[in-house]
Amino acid sequence: MAFNMKVTPEIEALTDICLDNSKMDVSLYSKYEVKRGLRDLNGVGVLAGLTQISNVVSSEMIDGVKTPCDGRLYYRGINVEDLTRGFLKENRMGFEEVAYLLLFGMLPSKEELAHFDALLKQQQSLPKNFVRDVVMKAPSKDMMNTLSRSVLTLYSYDTHADDTSLPNVLRQCITLISVFPMLSVYGYQAYNHYMKGKSLYIHNPSKKLSTAENILRMLRPDQKYTPLEATILDLALVLHMEHGGGNNSTFTTHVVSSSGTDTYSAIAAALGSLKGPKHGGANIKVVRMFDDMKEHVKDWTDEDEVADYLRKLLHKEAFDQKGLIYGMGHAVYSISDPRARIFKGFVEQLAKEKHREKDYNLYALVEELAPKIIAEERHIYKGVSANVDFYSGFVYSMLNLPLELYTPMFACARIVGWSAHRMEELINTDKIIRPAYRNVKEEVAYVPLGER
Repeated sequence: MAFNMKVTPEIEALTDICLDNSKMDVSLYSKYEVKRGLRDLNGVGVLAGLTQISNVVSSEMIDGVKTPCDGRLYYRGINVEDLTRGFLKENRMGFEEVAYLLLFGMLPSKEELAHFDALLKQQQSLPKNFVRDVVMKAPSKDMMNTLSRSVLTLYSYDTHADDTSLPNVLRQCITLISVFPMLSVYGYQAYNHYMKGKSLYIHNPSKKLSTAENILRMLRPDQKYTPLEATILDLALVLHMEHGGGNNSTFTTHVVSSSGTDTYSAIAAALGSLKGPKHGGANIKVVRMFDDMKEHVKDWTDEDEVADYLRKLLHKEAFDQKGLIYGMGHAVYSISDPRARIFKGFVEQLAKEKHREKDYNLYALVEELAPKIIAEERHIYKGVSANVDFYSGFVYSMLNLPLELYTPMFACARIVGWSAHRMEELINTDKIIRPAYRNVKEEVAYVPLGER
């Protein structure tokens, strides 16, 4: 029997019944003081747990008043701006060092870093015929689904898959950190070949290269890249690696891990969360928005013309008619996103190398104009600034990464944060997360079938 992929009239009719009996009066949330989305009216998250892994700072108490400030992000207590400045100054890749910091809570010595890097390289392999039998079979246009399927299938290759002791979970996490780039790029190569009719390239990662360098090596037919390209991709991975315990996918990791399930199931759940366009797909929206802007704005240097397009976005008259300027604003940051600040200078360098200064200038102009226009049109005065996704999509486009890999690149970074949070949950809590939902449906009497 064929797999039915159409919505039939019967399904539509049942959907109407579902809607009629599932809608709730939105005012009930206020009546019962329920924080929708686990956030209060000011957008501040409901405190659901404790963590030592990272901290997101967007405001300070000044004279007893909570006051917005330039955003700061700390990994294990270390300011990310200091952290990135440290390895960039020494002309080193940072992914492996920062992964060690997040997993183990301390910066590694030279010897510890070398040992950890060797351990990652040792785990950088997939089971025999896995690429042929799993990755190449039934390729999907969505790489996040491909990645989730690959992660879940790895469960069947692990003889200790259900062992949740800390050493075993750490082993599993290190393996997943090591193979995520392979699973992502190979999944794309399979899709590009079998569904788009392109040539198939499966390049093995090199034990001599960093994570970022290997991603570029595996993706490109000629396996070549410039030092600046590798440096900026490495920086992007570091900046996306972790962002507090309350973001949707990390909270998902905590919730699922608290049930006592295996590592593969917990990470697959996190991947499902990250796939959502409200979480991991923002940079794709930014790139597509700018593509639309370039088509409809004749002079990219004309502030009035660009501003007019931005107002059309807010009035739902341009792009996807959602009323949003993608890449502007953040659920936590207001005045500035530290990740965007760190990124911006390197984005300009890459734009010069790629001869895309005109594009960069347009991005910079939108970054300047959008906060003012949003404040005017929406009367939002808490502060709106460019977030990391505003520039990351542009970077990926300059690196010639296909759109299909934008969110998987996020996953290749965030798997480190998920792993750290999974271990933190297992070490400290040992209690299943079970928040309450208030029932607002009145009791009704059962009616026998023949009387309905």
